[in-house]
Amino acid sequence: MAGLATPPLFAALAGARSVLIAGAGGGFDVYAGLPLAVALWDSGVRVRLANYSFAQLELLDLDCWLAENIAAVTPETKGLPDYFPERVLAEWLAGQGFPSTVHAFPRTGVAPLRAAYRYLVERYEVDAIVLVDGGTDILLRGDEAGLGTPVEDMTSLGAVAGLDVPVRLVCCLGFGIDAYHGVNHVQVLENLAALDREGAYLGALSIPGRGREATLYRDAVARASAATPLRPSIVNGQIAAATRGEAGDVQFTRRTSGSTLFVNPLMAIYFTVELAALARRSLYLDRLEHTVGARQVASRIDDFRYDVSRRKPRAFPH
Repeated sequence: MAGLATPPLFAALAGARSVLIAGAGGGFDVYAGLPLAVALWDSGVRVRLANYSFAQLELLDLDCWLAENIAAVTPETKGLPDYFPERVLAEWLAGQGFPSTVHAFPRTGVAPLRAAYRYLVERYEVDAIVLVDGGTDILLRGDEAGLGTPVEDMTSLGAVAGLDVPVRLVCCLGFGIDAYHGVNHVQVLENLAALDREGAYLGALSIPGRGREATLYRDAVARASAATPLRPSIVNGQIAAATRGEAGDVQFTRRTSGSTLFVNPLMAIYFTVELAALARRSLYLDRLEHTVGARQVASRIDDFRYDVSRRKPRAFPH
């Protein structure tokens, strides 16, 4: 039972034997799931990792594919030398002695992505799925002032919302980062409050900066940055800095030159909600149900935003 002494996130996963942690928003999002994965691995839980990928997976050899739209990326996977977060992660996992396969989904719409998730659920007898978002824009329902980068997040949310799995959660790490994509975080907090009224908000859980989970996470992010120097993860770089206790304009890549960053302790906190409730609150997720491609998803979101009456954004009052 969840309570102050038992974080609701871990209470929700307490009975799970096989957990799939998946990056919802593409790029390096799966890295934001590493602290949770490490905690579960250390507790003896079987954990698999997956990611909605931005890499050119179509260039991979045929033997890399488990099934349609699912590449099994290992440390030995060849190809894609310039940008391949999943393989860099697989190499790091192997070096730490963790299960080292990272499942990568190409950019598709909801229907094919759901089929790919269903395959993994059946193959690994998954009884819990945790979608992880680097940032918080997956929590937006559609009528906010800005939606950040919703295409990948909503595709992942729609895909998993249609699965019959006992536990389905969404964890967000990196509160505040999406401000640079037009997200108003007062509206994020309003959405969390609404989910709390439904009993679907599982609270906020800080990652202890000196703990094993944070230490390993920072090491993985540093490894990824070194392997992808031209496109390091801005999101995970800021989260890693926050777990070190840094604050303010912490610059670590030329990609953010000209921007003023605001690294702060809120970025090192998991905000967790029940996936089904989050999907029900979306004002447009039903429009994405039968989409096949990412461009189709983007088009339907644009059509929805053209007509919707948007909530007025507010600044933090203190």
